[in-house]
Amino acid sequence: MNCKPYPLASISDIAGLRVTVMGLGLNGGGLATARFMASHGALVTVTDRKTAVELQPSIDALSAFPSIRYVLGTHELEDFSTADVVIKNPGVKLEGNQYLEVAPAIESDISIFLRLTKAPIIAVTGSKGKSSTVSALQFALRESGLPSFLGGNITVSPLTFLEETSPHTPTVLELSSWQLADLRGLGLLDPRVAILTPIMSDHQNWYNGMESYVADKKLIYADQSDSGYLLCNKDDGWGDIFARECKSRPLWYSASRLADGLEGIWLEGDGQGMMRFEGTERVILPKDLAVPGFHMRQNLLNAAGALALFGLNSDTTALALSRFPGIEHRLEHFHQEKGVRWFNDSAATIPEAAAAALSSFNEPVVLLCGGTDKNLDFTPLASVAAKAKKIILLAGTGTDKLIPLLTQKGIDFIGPCADLASLIASARREATSGDVVVFSPGATSFGLFLNEFDRGRKFKENVVSSYSA
Repeated sequence: MNCKPYPLASISDIAGLRVTVMGLGLNGGGLATARFMASHGALVTVTDRKTAVELQPSIDALSAFPSIRYVLGTHELEDFSTADVVIKNPGVKLEGNQYLEVAPAIESDISIFLRLTKAPIIAVTGSKGKSSTVSALQFALRESGLPSFLGGNITVSPLTFLEETSPHTPTVLELSSWQLADLRGLGLLDPRVAILTPIMSDHQNWYNGMESYVADKKLIYADQSDSGYLLCNKDDGWGDIFARECKSRPLWYSASRLADGLEGIWLEGDGQGMMRFEGTERVILPKDLAVPGFHMRQNLLNAAGALALFGLNSDTTALALSRFPGIEHRLEHFHQEKGVRWFNDSAATIPEAAAAALSSFNEPVVLLCGGTDKNLDFTPLASVAAKAKKIILLAGTGTDKLIPLLTQKGIDFIGPCADLASLIASARREATSGDVVVFSPGATSFGLFLNEFDRGRKFKENVVSSYSA
């Protein structure tokens, strides 16, 4: 699609613009965009195929802007063709979209932010570990005394803090493949440090294959200057490709010591994180952390490496990262009763993430998994499922693919359960003192829930209420 971006040079350029926001949603992106544009004098139309009833919380949040016009339950071509600029939700595909075809200019909240901010950027993408990595980065920046901001795919639009940024406020951006795709060809994203977390098969219901999925991930370094740094995975084949292609300076991260001569970061056998850079080696991550699991340790290692490249003192950031408590929906310990600890890992939306969660504990694990398929292979989860004390399944099309794999391996399971109540009741019957119950679906949440965050919140509420009933 050959559609020009809108050349915003300053916030003052927004006044009087005819802006169509495509996709209001319930997770904050469209809401923040509409609020930002309306507050700076744009003539805003919000259009979404969801109905007013479905979007009522977001509509209520915009009640201070009565001039906003809503077209809900449908889209109208005229709202796109007569706009000065259309600001699209990242979940809307460009290709073959009849509405975006007639738009004179297309932007996203990320592109607008990058056009207007002067903040130095640390950018993170990948398949899994993004949210934990960016949250750890922000935690350590704040603990180090730096005013900083966090936004992007972590459900915080950077437009909510744009006007507070400056050349002295580091900003951490978590970027999904869809958000990166919206930046293609714009020349806007030049992070001082970029991280590509491990690449795994994901969103194959959206992409035609891994190559097109990874092509969007590569956009994190496509416009990065030669003064920037790129952290690549030495433990998979993708990292070598990224390092060869980038114009910036590539460094490696690995689960084991890097070969002599390679610059980057790695984990020692005791879990301590090391960095080799410009001829010196030093500790950047202590072995004792507040969060469980190898994959969380890898995320914190990457955060530590990025902070060192950004210029922060490694002793200070190592201490901060050792205290990082984790984040909601990512191996989140939220309840303990009768000697059983409960963890919410609802953000595990691919089988590999659920497999990693299962391997994060030394205690017996009652694993609650399953959900909707997005054209993924469930073999990685089935291959480690025998580690669980018990597998309890939540119904869904992904579960239908997992069941034959478990049966083939002779692994017993309970379910599929039709809802959270029966899933939790089964877990309570199976778990005994000293066990951990881990809700790590390894699949998406369509059908029963709005998204993985809604799924995680409802899971926690149901667990707590089940004990008080």
